[in-house]
Amino acid sequence: MNATKIPRLGVNLDHVATLRNARGGAHPDPVRAVLAATQARADGITIHLREDRRHIVDSDLPRIKAATHLPLNLEMAATDEMVGIALGLAPHAACLVPERREERTTEGGLDVLGDLDRLSRIVARLADAGIRVSLFIGPDPEQVRAAKTVGAHVVELHTGAYAEAGAPQAELMRLTEAAKVAADIGLEVHAGHGLTYDNVGPVAALPQVVELNIGHFLIGEAIFVGLAAAIEEMRARIRQARS
Repeated sequence: MNATKIPRLGVNLDHVATLRNARGGAHPDPVRAVLAATQARADGITIHLREDRRHIVDSDLPRIKAATHLPLNLEMAATDEMVGIALGLAPHAACLVPERREERTTEGGLDVLGDLDRLSRIVARLADAGIRVSLFIGPDPEQVRAAKTVGAHVVELHTGAYAEAGAPQAELMRLTEAAKVAADIGLEVHAGHGLTYDNVGPVAALPQVVELNIGHFLIGEAIFVGLAAAIEEMRARIRQARS
């Protein structure tokens, strides 16, 4: 593995839609953010169609896909409704995530071990349609191995506990171990949730991590400096971590 290869940066644009939906109407349009992120050399676009449609909504999906040549990563709950939507949209990738209606954001990873049969069927349906399937999981080696068992191509390691820890070394060690296990059994390793300029470095430095998906922080920072500048600064922090 080439430890110096710079991880890709996927930009999650959900919260542009959150701002739009707070007032209603069409502004700000997530498609405009897609165009800006594409121009700013993001490596991919991530959107999460939640079951309650709190930010991205169904009508955004085809417009966003048509607006960029970048790989589109659709985050989605592991439900029949969402699988049907994904099969119709045909994104580059689908990342299965847990959802609870009352949560403000995704609070943890999938329990793959506890749902092997159902997740195996869902992963197979998506993969058979040519969609690359990722599972959003906590940094637990057993969950990583279960992701391989159900046929996932990728694991995205939930970095929320690391990001929120006052002394994050123990959480970083968990991420390190999980990333090694995943790479050793042939899974591609992504990471995301709660990453900022200040904490992205140690995660980006993990040699197994090939993609970071970051949204809330970048959209918040864009209010002050613009989306292109926020993306470029994050890319610089990621590059520095691998240097």
